[in-house]
Amino acid sequence: MDIYHGFFTLKSGTSDMKFADDLRRFMEYLKGQGKIESWRLMRRKLGLGPKELGEFHVMIELRDLAQLDEAFSMAATRSGDTEAMHFDVNSRIESVTFALFRDFPDPVRKTGEELF
Repeated sequence: MDIYHGFFTLKSGTSDMKFADDLRRFMEYLKGQGKIESWRLMRRKLGLGPKELGEFHVMIELRDLAQLDEAFSMAATRSGDTEAMHFDVNSRIESVTFALFRDFPDPVRKTGEELF
């Protein structure tokens, strides 16, 4: 499983609940299209955490990089319902940082033959 992370702050004046609703709509749309497996939205609690990462964190689970590429390709069309939902989310975010992680150890990992 690959996990795509986004750490961000909302633009000033943005309703946190409206943003959460718009993100839910977009993520559930992508999930329904088979472009992601699952997702979560989290918010920093009690001000704990590095300020550089922002106040919010979205975690998107994917089968593999091919599925992530399919999700990106869908958003890259910049048309129709996908574009409208993507805009509703993306236009309210500032100071975003992305990261990509994977489960470890990888399911294909062999041990005992490593050279380093």
